[in-house]
Amino acid sequence: MSYGVSAALQAAIYQALFADVTLAGLVGTDIYDALPSGVVPSLYVALGPELAKDRSDKTGGGAEHEFTVSVVTDSSGFAVAKSAAAAVSDVLVNADLTLSRGSLVSLNFHRAKAVRVGAADERRIDLTFRARVQDD
Repeated sequence: MSYGVSAALQAAIYQALFADVTLAGLVGTDIYDALPSGVVPSLYVALGPELAKDRSDKTGGGAEHEFTVSVVTDSSGFAVAKSAAAAVSDVLVNADLTLSRGSLVSLNFHRAKAVRVGAADERRIDLTFRARVQDD
């Protein structure tokens, strides 16, 4: 197994999300790997947990990365969050990302979960994707 492509995959995902005009129109530059300290924006995207599984074969090292991208808002209702979540999905599904190490074989949507957080109006949509990478 190779976990060596993980950082390159994360960087490429972040850059793709950050560069997308539609997503920028919704969340601006509020796309995070780690949330800033202090007050968080009313709508933002955060890269979340990752689970990697070995998918090596006789041609070389590879892995399947199941990762979460969350859309969080303090707006009541899910409409704003769902618009941003759709934009995230549009950017990532079947994306042709160039990695600084290894290569992306496929990137697909796996599932989403929309929830209310706490007693306030905060809403969160966790989008889970699966990326198959090869460590060239």
